[in-house]
This record gives sequence, C-alpha cells and structure tokens, in this order.
Amino acid sequence: MADVISIDKRRQLSEREKKEIIRKRKVLAVRKIFQCARCTFKCDKCGTQISNAQLQKDGQPPKPGSPYRFCESCMDEYRDYIARAKDGGDSDYYWHNDAWAAEWRLWIDHQKAVDRYLKSREFKRLLNEIRQTHPDA
Repeated sequence: MADVISIDKRRQLSEREKKEIIRKRKVLAVRKIFQCARCTFKCDKCGTQISNAQLQKDGQPPKPGSPYRFCESCMDEYRDYIARAKDGGDSDYYWHNDAWAAEWRLWIDHQKAVDRYLKSREFKRLLNEIRQTHPDA
C-alpha cells in the first residue's frame, strides 16, 4: 500500500505543471513583444527598417528633436503633427485632418503607456525572472 499514489496529489502536481508551462509561455510572449517593439533598427511608427545611413556611430538614429526613432517619412509627419499641435493651424496637406492628428495623439499616448509599463516594478521583476531562467537574454 505504500506504493499507492494519491490521485489528488497527482492531479495537483499536474495542475501546477500546466500552470507553470502556461506562465513560461506568457513570459516568453511578453519578452518577444517588447524585444521587437523596441528594436533600434526599425521605425517606431511604421516599422520599416532604418538604414545604416540614418544611424549614428553608436547605432542610434540621429536625434532631431524626437523621443522616438523614425524613418524619414514618419519624422516629417511627426514634425508636421507637432507644428499643428503647437499652433493649431491647418496644414498644407489635405490628409492632415482631425483624424490624422487624433491618430498621432493616440499613438504618442500609447508609446507613453508602454514606456510607463516598461519602467514598472512588475515589468522589471519579469525581466529579472527571464534573465534568471535564460541567462543569454
């Protein structure tokens, strides 16, 4: 009788194993999302690759007054958005309508929310857990 395995204990162990597998998958998904979202070689807005000519010697894009990495096209649009937001005037371009401005405003708000999350205590804890389980990360 000593060799009889309790079904309840076996089920609990199995549930714990399943939860741990799910947890690991979620951690890796978060890791991939934020690794890719903050890639230094692509435009933060449209995702196109930033050419080596646009990067400085340190691998970072030039800093022409923006907290984001943009390709040339998105940088032009960003500057137009900032100018419109400051003076409230109309743009010379027909597509710079209220919906365009709202899209930029929402995109910037989203970037700020992502930055707050990346700086949160919980996210830093998650990064530490990832580093402990994957030292090459």
